[in-house]
Amino acid sequence: MSTDLSELVIGACARHGNRPAALLQVLLEVQAELRHIPPEAARRVAECLGQPLSRVLGVAGFYAFLSTTPRGHYHVLFSDNITDRMLGNMDLLARLCEKLWVERGRLSSDGLVSVDTTSCTGMCDQGPALLINGLAIPGVTPERLNLIAELILARLPLESWPRELFVIQDHIRRKDMLLNHDLAPGDALRASLARVCEPGSPVEAAANERSWREGIPTGALCATLGTLEEIKRANLRGRGGAGFTTGMKWEACRNAPGPDRYVVCNADEGEPGTFKDRVLLSVHADLVFEGMTVAGYVIGARQGFLYLRGEYRYLLEPLRAVLARRRAAGLLGRGILGQTGFDFEIDIHLGAGAYVCGEESALIESLEGKRGIPRNRPPYPVTHGYLQRPTVVNNVETFCAAALIARHGGDWYRRVGTDRSAGTKLLSVSGDCARPGIYEYPFGTTVRQVLADCGAENTQAVQISGPSGVCIAAGEFDRRIAFEDLPTAGAFTVFDQGRDMFEVARNYSHFFAHESCGFCTPCRVGTTLLRDTLDKIAAGHGTRHDLAEIDRLNRVLRMGSHCGLGHTACNPTLDTLKRFPQAYERRLKAMDFVPAFDLDGALAPARRMTGRDDAAAHLATEARE
Repeated sequence: MSTDLSELVIGACARHGNRPAALLQVLLEVQAELRHIPPEAARRVAECLGQPLSRVLGVAGFYAFLSTTPRGHYHVLFSDNITDRMLGNMDLLARLCEKLWVERGRLSSDGLVSVDTTSCTGMCDQGPALLINGLAIPGVTPERLNLIAELILARLPLESWPRELFVIQDHIRRKDMLLNHDLAPGDALRASLARVCEPGSPVEAAANERSWREGIPTGALCATLGTLEEIKRANLRGRGGAGFTTGMKWEACRNAPGPDRYVVCNADEGEPGTFKDRVLLSVHADLVFEGMTVAGYVIGARQGFLYLRGEYRYLLEPLRAVLARRRAAGLLGRGILGQTGFDFEIDIHLGAGAYVCGEESALIESLEGKRGIPRNRPPYPVTHGYLQRPTVVNNVETFCAAALIARHGGDWYRRVGTDRSAGTKLLSVSGDCARPGIYEYPFGTTVRQVLADCGAENTQAVQISGPSGVCIAAGEFDRRIAFEDLPTAGAFTVFDQGRDMFEVARNYSHFFAHESCGFCTPCRVGTTLLRDTLDKIAAGHGTRHDLAEIDRLNRVLRMGSHCGLGHTACNPTLDTLKRFPQAYERRLKAMDFVPAFDLDGALAPARRMTGRDDAAAHLATEARE
């Protein structure tokens, strides 16, 4: 092993404390320098972290942004979700490959460039988008593409490229209580520390009882339990899609046995069509970190992690700068705001291109430096999370809302929304509309209202909450964004009358097949079968037998898959088949089963070469035209 390589690996491991849980972060640093993970680097990482080589190679092979084979000095990844497809990303990809004399998915002969696709990059409001060495370039036009090709061929370092190529717009179109907040850094924390128990209240009784049992001053317990009570009174529910009650989650974690607790912010929004967390981290990072710190105060945690998806790597340094400012202001670290015993720190953990890590237990596995494979549950993270310790995992938007509640109280928050869905919801609106971007609405707002505000016309369908959510047709546009009607993680993708809904479902089937972690057979095989079935229909070999098979495949996936990815993989196909059957029926070839491969047709060249076209030269009993 060369001295330089050895020093690179030793330095990367040392910067992360030589902790086995930092394996993914170490590999990302090595790859950033070497453009891949060579065998000798993997062996050295295993030695430094005291881990088996098989584990290091397993992690390197799991994440899309890691590679054990060389990639180009310029590694270009075109975002390939449905909205990028609608905007012509594949034509742009082909054009770039032609200009650079490189084949898609291959390394150029001189090692200069490699070009391929990746899943949604969170730029649906300003696509087509691409990543170059992890840096995002939105709004790619033919003119911009020509410039990119020239810069690559000139071998100009990325830091010397025109800065306007990398400018990402926030596109905040409608604000409400969250995006219009006026909190200064520390306001929510000061309000939490200042809370007192109302005489004779249940909170006071609980504080007195715990004070006697645990030897903690009643005043401190009143502040923490009072803040928890406000979160519960607000009826805040998780904004990541599942909608679990936040106060119950925090209370369960606080009451779980064990000395150490952790707070984890899930910023791995990989659902195609979702980009609200990207904007919150860009514009309201202080509010995110404030909410995490409030959670740490309530549950008694001293350490928090922000799990930042790899596609948002360009936000890493700005976020670290916000954390540094908060430390300098006494809002992070030891003795926050002068409160003895209130110690809390936040580190940022970078993901590496794995949609499944948006699932909280898979995210925790990744935090521990492992492959992001969802855990069996129970036990749940609130009792056995990071390092098997009690852990709260919440979405970026959830922590922002928690900070607002800590400052203004639960009653203030509940005055907006519906009885079962308190507060507001951020929607990532994209697709066929004049004004894509971020819209904040009170829960209970109709789909029709959102369509009117974003300038959508002749709308055929809306995909709510990405491919794992639900697709609705025009007759359902008076339905409401709320947990009791249309729950959503935030994606709101619009399709007008000119779109082929079969191709929308087909694109989503390719996404699920690509993103399946491969751990369980039902999902690994089932998502592939679904993708291949839709490809067969697209190729003109589909039958009603295939449509019936999709329904049976859905039952297998729902019953046998290890996690939610498999459970929801058939949703887009079944929804579009139900609401837009004509998009499928016009492609069907016959009523009964027809194989996707025409073997007899493939023998035609051999028949022409031999000059035969008699019945014996065919697989059928009669000669064919």
